[in-house]
Amino acid sequence: MSIIDPRTGEALTAPVDQTTTAPADAAAQPGAQQGEAAEVRPEDVIIDADAGNIQQILEASMRVPVLLDCWAPWCEPCKTLTPVLEKLAVEYGGAFILAKLDVEANSDISGQLGVRSVPDVKLVSQGGLVDNFTGALPEKEIREWLGRYFQPPEDAPASPEELAEAALDAGDAATAREIYQTQVEQYPEHYAYQVSLARALVAEGRAEEARRVIDNLPPEERDAAPARGVRSSIEFGDRALPHAEIEALGERDDSEARFQRALRQLADGQYEAGLEGLLRLMQSDRGYGDDAARKTLLQVFDALGAEHPLTVAYRRRLFALLY
Repeated sequence: MSIIDPRTGEALTAPVDQTTTAPADAAAQPGAQQGEAAEVRPEDVIIDADAGNIQQILEASMRVPVLLDCWAPWCEPCKTLTPVLEKLAVEYGGAFILAKLDVEANSDISGQLGVRSVPDVKLVSQGGLVDNFTGALPEKEIREWLGRYFQPPEDAPASPEELAEAALDAGDAATAREIYQTQVEQYPEHYAYQVSLARALVAEGRAEEARRVIDNLPPEERDAAPARGVRSSIEFGDRALPHAEIEALGERDDSEARFQRALRQLADGQYEAGLEGLLRLMQSDRGYGDDAARKTLLQVFDALGAEHPLTVAYRRRLFALLY
């Protein structure tokens, strides 16, 4: 069989048409009332696609966008991705229909759609291929991808990343570590989760475990700014006084006390506070510790990366102070 493009009456071609855009008011189309997401049942927005209904699915996309999940029974990443897509289809309350295509059982269709690897998720709107992504992306990235075309639900639950960051902000590093451990297990090739896990381990006081996580990353990930930042936190932690000794400094405001407080802040990932403390130390005592404040500032810049907003802002302030 040939898949017919409802717009032209011709056979659908495989290449994704990146110039076509999904309707800007997709959420306002039939069945897409975001506020009623809680009333939507899975069977209302999730269907299995096959040779018997693929043409009807394309025709339905003239009214409501279709998210086509191309998967295979032997594909382990598919088993991680599909439940996330099913949850989002219900959560979005009918803004799009999720159609699941088993490419092994429907090789002719997948061939016409240009599916070369799975998982492959395609957005179909107005009968045409709008966009796609491949691989089992984490939920946060899928939400960001959907956000290009659909208004997010007002009551969308927090993503695992948001929950982990909230836990870190609240000082609950153990909870953040548990969340990231789960994400690493689900998405072993999404190395950002491993870096975040290492960061949570540092915050929990498990620096050696964090070092092993970073050391086991592929070279290109291990040498990238996020991983260097974690490694620098570990190194700053090796140099910094323990929290109890920092507290014992009390009201001391000499250069040594200022430097140690800044190091402790950097070790704890409080980069802005640490940078500010180092810059003020430079202003008050440039010669302290053989120019230790400036040298440490440069270490932080390298750890954060040249494009990081804090690097840009504090490098400018450092230049103004020096020149």
